[in-house]
Amino acid sequence: MLTRRDSLRLLAGTVMGAAALPARSAIAADTPPPWTVTGSGSLPPFDDLMRSFMESRSIPYASLAVVRQGKLMLARGYNSTSGPVLAQPTSLFRLASVSKPVTATAIMKLVQDGRLSLSATVAPMLGLSTAADSRLGNVTVRHLLQHLGGWDRSVSGFDPMYREDSTISSALQVSLPVTQANIMDYVSTRTLDFDPGLRYAYSNYGYMLLGKVIETVTGLPYATYVRQNVLSPVKITRMAQGRTAQSLRRSTEVPYYSPYSDTTVMDDSGAQVPLPYGTFNLENMAAHGAWLSSAVDMAKFTTIFDAPGLLTSSTIGQMFAPPDGVPWSGSYYGMGWSVRPIGSALNTWHDGAYPGTSTLMVRRYDGLSWIVLFNRWDDALGQNYTADIDYPLHVAADRVTSWPNTDLFPSYGL
Repeated sequence: MLTRRDSLRLLAGTVMGAAALPARSAIAADTPPPWTVTGSGSLPPFDDLMRSFMESRSIPYASLAVVRQGKLMLARGYNSTSGPVLAQPTSLFRLASVSKPVTATAIMKLVQDGRLSLSATVAPMLGLSTAADSRLGNVTVRHLLQHLGGWDRSVSGFDPMYREDSTISSALQVSLPVTQANIMDYVSTRTLDFDPGLRYAYSNYGYMLLGKVIETVTGLPYATYVRQNVLSPVKITRMAQGRTAQSLRRSTEVPYYSPYSDTTVMDDSGAQVPLPYGTFNLENMAAHGAWLSSAVDMAKFTTIFDAPGLLTSSTIGQMFAPPDGVPWSGSYYGMGWSVRPIGSALNTWHDGAYPGTSTLMVRRYDGLSWIVLFNRWDDALGQNYTADIDYPLHVAADRVTSWPNTDLFPSYGL
């Protein structure tokens, strides 16, 4: 049985801690009605875990998909509430930072196709000014993929992709909402926190830049290129970019829950809005946190890395290789994935969180994979629920004594 090592990993998708949260006003929560499960497959250790976990944390909606040796074993929607929707295995959830492996895959497809070099410098490609810090001119595509670009929010106390919109709008004297171009202009006026390539520091901004690289190289909108060249080739058609406003929630998308509200960053009104719906600008997060997906579609996404197909074995190997010249112990961040060697095999994963969302995608060394999606984040503690369920999911997998022989992917069009 596995140790708790994966639970102690870097919370790569967590965007802020409790100390970073501004003062917020509480809004009333509903009392959850009876439990409902939808979907396909029968693996009781997973179902039992999900029920106990969600009930203990008052999580309204979740979805889980489990893959073994490339076949879909379980596809579930879990509901501790009766409305306004019923979560299905194909229901859309915000992925938060589980969007990053999608962007990394798109970048590596461009590299594989000879359209982009990992050593290409980003500033001239995107027209970023290096006047404030000449080191910005040394940041490469590889640096951005591996979070080596030189931005460290733990040093600067600043993540331009979250709750910094008023700072940027004031500095640039522009109205809310700020755009990606505004963010790039503003961040380029600040100095880097360390020399590019020197060390790892998780950067949402770096992945936003990767989205702009994709657009510059291809001449296509970021999401269009990803859908055409990464998702469609593996029959994933339900995934879409999320939208900030609650009124723009897609028809198959779950609602997001938080007991708190705060000031909107989407206009200058100063209006109070629920944390998931306007206290961060989802449209600006396209490449690092804005994808919507079902659990079954992300389960299919994990199979891209099981064998050559969309990506060659060489490209997959590059994505999971440790960064050159950067010290690491136990685990490291490759290109879009956290990686832990297990003998001659690998555990790879990514998680994500922001208000209303906690997500986790795991590829285990023994051919098991899973994706779990929640419509709530632990607002009070500033922690994502997927950090707590990580190890128990490994335990649940180890408790399965007989795996099905069937593959559920075809029943979901995959």
